[in-house]
Formats: sequence, structure tokens, C-alpha cells
Amino acid sequence: MLRRLYDWVLHWAATPYGVWVLFLLAFAESSFFPIPPDVLLIAMCVARPDKSLKYALVCSIGSIFGGCLGYLIGWHFMASVGIRIVDFYGLTDKVAYIETLYNTYDAWAVGIAGFTPIPYKVFTIAAGMFKINFTVFVLASMVSRSARFFLVGGLIYLFGPRIQRFIDRYFNLLAVTFTVLLVGSFILIKYLF
Repeated sequence: MLRRLYDWVLHWAATPYGVWVLFLLAFAESSFFPIPPDVLLIAMCVARPDKSLKYALVCSIGSIFGGCLGYLIGWHFMASVGIRIVDFYGLTDKVAYIETLYNTYDAWAVGIAGFTPIPYKVFTIAAGMFKINFTVFVLASMVSRSARFFLVGGLIYLFGPRIQRFIDRYFNLLAVTFTVLLVGSFILIKYLF
């Protein structure tokens, strides 16, 4: 089933509705849909490298708005809708741990989930459920989601389609490495200054 969804998402890259579908996919993935928008983003960027940064922006905006929907689901509809979404991904038992992450790391928890392959939708829903400061949530989402999608769009813009295979093969590793470097640099700055 996931493979069919993946292929269905990819086919939109070749249609005139690709940009709208990219926005909607990024929106839906941040709150409930299982296929990440990176799949369509990469396909569209490879097809039109000159528009890669525009596609990254569309993807980022859709994802941030979708994250706000996830927050709303957790805030007002956790018992009826949110728990079903979290349960669908088999992460019901992790919600208490996510609360601990929010209480300990606040915006970092959102930022890391927003950038890495961790299911961001579970963190958006949990953020609403635990009533994380909405402004902090939105700012962390803006930084992390934009960094994720502009990294992909920027690499394709700079290196063209030949970078696609590298991104496809090593995306998780790239995301984790970038996150470790980002967090490490903030820790270094904190201790140096």
C-alpha cells in the first residue's frame, strides 16, 4: 500500500498541479499523512532545478501550516482524532517520552523532529496536547522544516539531477549528521561565549 501511495505522489511531479500537490502533501504529512513531501520535492526539483528554491519554499510553508493543524489536533481533538493518528504510527507508548523531551528541550525537540526522519506529525500533535508555547513551536518548525527542504532544494539547485541518487540513498544520514552538527555548534557557541 505504501509503495502505491509513493508512486501516486511521484506522478504529480509531471502534472501542472505539482506545486499545489506539493503544498498539500507537505501540509498533510505534518499532521497525518504517511508519505514525506521530500519524495515529490526531489522529483520536481530534478525536473526543474532552476525552480528548486521555489519548490523548497512551497514545501516549507505547507509543512509549517500542516504542523499548526497537528498542534490544533493535539490541543482540541486529541481524544477523538489525535490518538488515532499517533496509534496508526504505533507510537502511542512514546507520547509520554515526547512530553519529557518537550519539558527538557522545548524548541529543540520540535526542531530535531522537524528536520530529521522522526515522524514530525507525532511531535506536532503532542505539542498541542502538552500545550507547548505556540510561538516557540511555530518558530522551531519554521527553522527546522525550512532547513530540511532548502537543503534538498539547494543541493539540487547547485548540483542538478546528479545529486538525486545521493540524496535518496543518504537522506537519513545527511539529516542526522546536519542535526548533530547544528546542535553541536550551538553547544560550542554557548560554552565559548
